[in-house]
Amino acid sequence: QVQLAESGGGSVQTGGSLRLACATSGYTGQPFFVAWFRQVPGNEREAVARLYTASGGVLSYSDSVKGRFTISQDIHKKIVYLQMSSLTPEDSGMYFCAADLTRASQQNRRFDPTAYQHWGQGTQVTVSS
Repeated sequence: QVQLAESGGGSVQTGGSLRLACATSGYTGQPFFVAWFRQVPGNEREAVARLYTASGGVLSYSDSVKGRFTISQDIHKKIVYLQMSSLTPEDSGMYFCAADLTRASQQNRRFDPTAYQHWGQGTQVTVSS
């Protein structure tokens, strides 16, 4: 089991930046995958970025955020960050971090929310025009 807790959401204007944090705890096993997803009411959960928690782990980004968002981690603190820049109103939503401990998200399922077993409660991001 792993517990996830997001923080860092808030309200910004278009073009602004935010850094989200996902604190992981309760798991001392092998490295695993952590992904950030976002969701607006009425829409499906959309993946934005993913990393593998081993040092030098592979990073992945969705096309919608590539070049604007950066996922990173502090291995010692067990925190995964999502640095978001050049934000637009389309980036608004509830942002969740999720963990895949079973490697179900490998290959073509890396952005499939059903491949992640553990989820945080989410943090709200609102970008105004």
